[in-house]
Amino acid sequence: MSYLDDPRVYFAAERTLLAWQRSAIALMGLGFVIERFGLFMQLVAQDHPMTAAQTTLSLYIGVGFILIGACTAVLSAVQFKQFCQTLSAAETPNSHVLWLPPAINLLLAAAAVGLSLWLIVAR
Repeated sequence: MSYLDDPRVYFAAERTLLAWQRSAIALMGLGFVIERFGLFMQLVAQDHPMTAAQTTLSLYIGVGFILIGACTAVLSAVQFKQFCQTLSAAETPNSHVLWLPPAINLLLAAAAVGLSLWLIVAR
């Protein structure tokens, strides 16, 4: 893909993957906070009970953000893997584990799906 035959091309792609990983973690964290905000509102509004629709809405919005974060992690791992397949031997660094960065993203996505299921079942 590059005419440089330089391993810095790989490291730039890895930095991009890590930026997407941070974005996925931020989306998942925001989703968890939104979901737990419904519980907080129930505790604060004891004299005005909330309807089931109001608490369910925060669950669905929160789980939606968590799953968007999981999709972000999976898609960035797939894109990184596809990009690495286009690199020449001179562009890949020697003795560098190429499978680890996308594997971490896939584990992150699996954890997000597990968290989403736990939030739905625990409700």
